[in-house]
Amino acid sequence: MTEIRHESQHEDEKKRAPRRNPWLRPALTAGAVATVAALTFVVLPGGGADGTSATNGRSAVTLLENIALAAEGTEVPSGIRDDQFVYVKSRIAYMTYTNGGPGKLDPVHDREIWLSVDGVRNGLLEEDKQGLRHQVLSLEEGPLGKPKTPLATSYRSLSKLPTDPDKMLDWLYETVAKEVDDEQPDQDYRAFVLFGDLIRETLMPPKVGAALYRAAAKIPGVEVVPDVRDTTGRTGIAVTRTGADGEEEQLIFDKKTYTFLGERVLDDGKLVGSSSVLERAVVDRAGQRP
Repeated sequence: MTEIRHESQHEDEKKRAPRRNPWLRPALTAGAVATVAALTFVVLPGGGADGTSATNGRSAVTLLENIALAAEGTEVPSGIRDDQFVYVKSRIAYMTYTNGGPGKLDPVHDREIWLSVDGVRNGLLEEDKQGLRHQVLSLEEGPLGKPKTPLATSYRSLSKLPTDPDKMLDWLYETVAKEVDDEQPDQDYRAFVLFGDLIRETLMPPKVGAALYRAAAKIPGVEVVPDVRDTTGRTGIAVTRTGADGEEEQLIFDKKTYTFLGERVLDDGKLVGSSSVLERAVVDRAGQRP
């Protein structure tokens, strides 16, 4: 589940932190327009924040409860069909490591992804970057390695996750425990990263989302950073956790609406990745925009 966001498209190119898969993180005819349902995120003015001052875990519990309450009230399009696609547009910049050399932070660029509602149809990735400008996301040939296996972050798969916070927490830890990661043995951090993967390039069912946020509040070591800028310059409040290897995941939310804005990833205090979610929608086909 955490192998899609930054998959290399060149044999001589190695991409390091964050260690995730680029599908997660992660795609108009007159008849189709009527079935497009858009969930647009408003771009807010940014302040001058560097996102380095964390507060205590008790504040994280309060913040995540407020986010959970907001998630419960989120409206998703009705009548979503299996043959439709969840569309997410983001603005991102992540570190690239080439030929074992020093990392270089990519220029900020746009990314659009289309993932099927049922998780078994090929998706599409459009990214304003060399080698990723137009890429069919084939589930048969993709990194999942199991043909016809539904993508774990598809809307239908997410709809089957627990709506009880304690059961959701158990599911997070059981999921990360199935994959050995010698580079990141911190199970609490890996559970937090999985939490972030589940909300980034997905459409989250409201009750499942609420349970997920309440489960995240139970992960040890989760803190709050009060002022953090995302890739577009919007300033929000972040829930954050640092792994045993010094990698830190910051998940940024709007201070008033508690809408998820994006993420920042730090490695020993150095920025190695950031993203902003600009738009979410349900559309009829891969490549269709709201």
